[in-house]
This record gives sequence, C-alpha cells and structure tokens, in this order.
Amino acid sequence: MQIWRVNVNTQTLNLEPVPSSWERLGGRGLIARILLDEVPPNCEPLGPKNKLLFCPGLLVGHMLSSCDRISIGGKSPLTGGVKEANAGGTTGLQMTLLGIKALIIEDWPARPGLWVLHLSAQGARFDPADDLAGLGVYETAARLIEKYGEKVAVALIGPGGEMKLHAAGIQNLDKDKVPSRIAARGGLGAVMASKGLKAVVIDAAGGQKPPIQNLEAYREAQKAFNKALMDHPQTHTYRDYGTAAMVNMCQTFGSLPTRGFSAGQFEQAQTLSGEHLRETILQRGGVSKPNHACMPGCAIQCSNIYGSPDGQEVLVSPIEYETIGLMGSNLGIGDLDVVARLNYAVNDLGLDTIDIGAALGVAAQAGLMDWGDGERALALIDEIRRNTPLGRILGNGAAMAGKVLGIERVPVSKNQAMAAYEPRAIKGTGVTYATSPQGGDHTAGLTIRDKINHLDPKGQVELSRTKQIAMAGYDTLGACIFAGFGFAAAPAGTIARLLNARYGWDLPDDILQVLGKETLKLEREFNRRAGFTAKDDRLPEWMTREPVPPTNAVFDVPPEEMDTLFDF
Repeated sequence: MQIWRVNVNTQTLNLEPVPSSWERLGGRGLIARILLDEVPPNCEPLGPKNKLLFCPGLLVGHMLSSCDRISIGGKSPLTGGVKEANAGGTTGLQMTLLGIKALIIEDWPARPGLWVLHLSAQGARFDPADDLAGLGVYETAARLIEKYGEKVAVALIGPGGEMKLHAAGIQNLDKDKVPSRIAARGGLGAVMASKGLKAVVIDAAGGQKPPIQNLEAYREAQKAFNKALMDHPQTHTYRDYGTAAMVNMCQTFGSLPTRGFSAGQFEQAQTLSGEHLRETILQRGGVSKPNHACMPGCAIQCSNIYGSPDGQEVLVSPIEYETIGLMGSNLGIGDLDVVARLNYAVNDLGLDTIDIGAALGVAAQAGLMDWGDGERALALIDEIRRNTPLGRILGNGAAMAGKVLGIERVPVSKNQAMAAYEPRAIKGTGVTYATSPQGGDHTAGLTIRDKINHLDPKGQVELSRTKQIAMAGYDTLGACIFAGFGFAAAPAGTIARLLNARYGWDLPDDILQVLGKETLKLEREFNRRAGFTAKDDRLPEWMTREPVPPTNAVFDVPPEEMDTLFDF
C-alpha cells in the first residue's frame, strides 16, 4: 500500500511510502492523523492549505460484509473543525485494488475550471470537465460511466458542491452505478470544489486485492463474523424494513423530530414507517425493491429502491430514516412519495438531506413555508439550484438559516444539524451530539437501542463515551454501523484476528476500543488547535429550557459531567 499525493496546482501525482505512524490506522483514524500532521488547524477550509482526504478503512478490500466503506475528510467549512464523512458504494474497494492507503488531494488549481481526476494503475491524469459544470449528480454519473466504462468507481459533486455550499457532500456510486452513497456531512463537497474537481474516477483494472498474510486464520475469523451477523435479529429487521425501522421506535420514545424539533411524536408517523415503506414497495413492484446492498458483498442489504406507483420509474434509491425524519416529520410531511421527491432533488444537488431538512424546518418557522407543504419545500430546494440569495442561505445549512432568518430553535451542534433523534428524549445521543468532535452526528455514537431510561440524565455520559469509542473504531475499520451487530455477537477478539491475519500484526482483542480512543484523541487535538473549547461541547440553550412533548423532557445532563467524557 502507498500514499497517493495529488497536487491540483501542478496536476501531478507522487507515490509515497506509508509513514510508520499511519500504518495501523485507516478510515476515520487515518484522516485525523493526516489532518494533525499536515493541515494547519486554523487554515481556511476552502483555501489551499486544507486537504481533501480519501481513506479506506483497515478492513476494506475483501468484500467482508458491510466493511468496504470509504472515509472522506478534511477541515470542515461547516463546523470549522475535523471532519470525516463515510459512505458505502465501491470507492473504497476500488482504491484498495490499486494499493492506495490514502489519497491526499492538496493545494489550489492554477486556473479556473473543473476537472476529473482519473486514477488507474498507470497513475493519475486530469481530464477537463467544464462540460459537466452545473449538472446534477445523476446526469454527471451517467456521462462519466459512458466515458470511462462500467467498471470504474466514481466520487463526484453536484451543483451544491460547485457553489461551495457548506451542506455539500460527495456522492459515490453504489454497486448498480447509481450515485446514491453520499459522504454527506460537514461540507466536504465544497472542499472538493475548491480543489477544482467535479469527480474522482478510480479505474482498478489490472489491480488486485490486498494481500492476506494468513489466509486460513482470516477465513476462520470471517466465518465467525458472518455467522454472528446473519444470526443477529437486527440484521433481519434492517433487511426487511431498512433504516426506516427507526420511525416507529423513535415515535414510541417521543424522539421523532416533528415540525422543527417542537415535538417528539408525529400524528402521521405510521405512513412514514418502515412497515409502510416495505408494504408500499412490495405493492408497487417493478423497479421497486425492499432490500438492496449499497456495497458489493453486503449481507444485510438495508438499502432500498423506491419506485413510482406504477412500478416503472425509480423515485429515489434509497430512502433512509434520516431523510424521512428531517424531510418528513420534521417538516410536517407524512407522504413518502413527497419525501422521495425531496430526497431526489437534494441528492441531485449533492447536498446533505439532514442539514437541508433541518434548514427547511427553520424556514418553516420563519414563515417561508407551511408545515406539510411539500410543493413549497420543493420550490425552496429549487431556490438552492438557482443559486439565489435565499437558496444560498438554505444550502449552507440550518445554522446559517437560523442566523439569517432570526430563528432560535435551530437543532445544531458545532454548526452541524442534528440527525433524526430528538436529544431531549434520547439523552445519551444528545451527549454525543454535544461532545463529538464531528458535530451533531448520530453515527458518532447512537444510544437509542440501549435498554436504559433515556429520560434520566444519569449515566448518559458513560453510555455516550462507550458508543463514541466503538463508532470511531468502526469508522477506522471501514465498517458500517450495522456490521457492529455481527462483531458484538461474534467471539471476542474477532476484529483482532481479522486484522492480525490480514496484516501479520499482533493486536490485542480490544483493538476496537484502542482504535476508537486514539481516533477521538487525535480529532479532539485538531479541534483544540483550531480553537474549540468546552463551550463548543454543548447543545443549544433552548433545548435545556424548552420541554419537548410528549415526554416534556429538557436536556439536563450536567455540563461538568460532559466535560469528563474524554478523560480516558
């Protein structure tokens, strides 16, 4: 494995050996290490000193179920701190076939214009891409596949990235060549645009899978993991209902964001539920599919393809819980077809549905749309596409929208919109939102599945700490959050055995926690150098005083307890 360093100013590629301090890191952990080593923490996120990083996780490359995710990172233009956003699809897998440990994209382009960075066994080249300017991700992806072939992986941005909007992500092709797997959070699509890139194309023809030092031991550990994953009841839940299975759970706990996070239950939750989603997909048939793998080899298949009523046209693929929560109940919309149209429009712009959904909720509070008005929501998204002043306000995310529109009830932490779990009702997740170096991100440490009293502030810091360490570890491995079900149920030390067999290392059984702690320490140090303090590890003040129905809970975990979370 090598470091591939691309300079967009000189349009050159250098292949470098992996520094010893980077060898046993991947994914999120490697991003944090590179940022600390090479990026000035106080730099301008869209300036030449920031770097855009693509880092496959340590387990990526052999189609181990749910473990081929790509981590993309840099300094976030949204939070001003460390940022890692990960996605499924084929980008990570194809990079490892070329022997890429990390792709580091640096500097600023020498002249205006858009480029496609093409990577292959022959090296790197820059192809002019001005003909793709302004195109949505779906048309862009189709043109790139037509030009470069069916077997390439592609990471690309939409118009939102080109506009350098702070809610812009980076889309990746799924196994069916649909650009639906987005590294959504933190504005990394804007960072990619600042480097002059519309897309990165990875052609792994002639490449090969990474070597395995002890194939027999690897296969034994893989078998144990696969069995534990397939036997786990949550695997079957997510295969049947996808992430939308969370709708009814959140409704039960009073944690389903409703009408701008003013309530935790939605009267139309049933028509947004995973059960209703599955029933609708099965009734429509045709192109619709209730389960779908976003990565080759994934056994869970929690994704879906949501088709039109006649089954002839794909409305969006996939429709996920976070989008349902932020663009459904959060906007007072109970119709999955409307949510799907909103989802597709935001995807095509290359934007984060969480932050845009939260921004639309702010717009509704400001009187710019009525709750439940899907057509008006679509019109506001069109404002973003047309690059109007209002569109730019919304496209820069909920925090910006709140500041400009004068709204206090804005669900953000470190300027990043919270995901679809009301933190006053699920207080452990509220601690995660507040303290995670990444900002308000459920994948940094979700606590809703733990069998505790979620309304009791006691013990929530300890719970969040455990989850944040584990998730930072999984993100460093390149493992999907749902792979955690299998690893947790597999024999102790399965992760260590996989890594030791693949790399010839001698890691301890608790390597997940070791990686997680190291990653969090690196991220916290980057943020500290960027100027973050304890005051940034807080939820908005309104959540500490405004009760959320029906539980009437406020966020009351003591700040001094949250300040001890990273004392490990």
